[in-house]
Amino acid sequence: MSDIETLEPAAAEGAARKTLTEALLYLDGVTVTFDGFRALNALSFTIDPGEMRAIIGPNGAGKTTMMDVITGKTRPDKGDVFFDGGTTDLTKLDETQIVTLGIGRKFQKPTVFESHTVLDNLRLALKGQRRALPNIFRRETAAARERIDEIFETIKLTEHRGRLGGALSHGQKQWLEIGMLLAQDPRLLLVDEPVAGMTDAETAQTAELLREINANGHSVVVVEHDMTFVRDLGVRVLCLHEGSVLAEGTLDQVSANERVIEVYLGR
Repeated sequence: MSDIETLEPAAAEGAARKTLTEALLYLDGVTVTFDGFRALNALSFTIDPGEMRAIIGPNGAGKTTMMDVITGKTRPDKGDVFFDGGTTDLTKLDETQIVTLGIGRKFQKPTVFESHTVLDNLRLALKGQRRALPNIFRRETAAARERIDEIFETIKLTEHRGRLGGALSHGQKQWLEIGMLLAQDPRLLLVDEPVAGMTDAETAQTAELLREINANGHSVVVVEHDMTFVRDLGVRVLCLHEGSVLAEGTLDQVSANERVIEVYLGR
């Protein structure tokens, strides 16, 4: 790939092999096989600092496996997965270490603490907060309260801070979980089908929410099937098929690709 430089040991006596890139996230030749099925097939792409990218593709295209590899849940058979300008090899780290690095993942089904208030959900998720719940409340700092207020403003749930998580609508639970990710202050957010089951109004609001998060300096990767939502995001699109990149570009460019129409959009 053109934006990558590899320094072999010969370049500096005793130096370890190191990959340098301007990308925040760099995948090159990533292959994953399960019982003879190739879920990822030499997958290669990059995400720049501050970029938001939408990833589309048919079921079985490798989208979930891709996120599993990035977050350390699945080890690739071969290929490179680097973070932070190539300084960190994600294939050498476990899931907890990768979260600590600043990579957050939101699954399709929202997972919130339904018996706690919306405010308590954000308190529990706040970066660096590992104490028992009573201690969180006693020792909450002014900086923590300010950060929580900022997140509430971003996810538009300020009026619901005292409600139980379980009492929220489906869309509100999705926004709360995104807020819980923000509380960890990730550099990269991986968001899986965030608008599945949402109303049209909630879908539009979610696009606005993710655009705001991106504008505030977070890189975002969104996996989605809803093409109206993807268009609202207004970002570069990557289409996966059989574990590889089938097409990349604007949504209009990708949608006009004959192979994309054949294997995905035309179905």
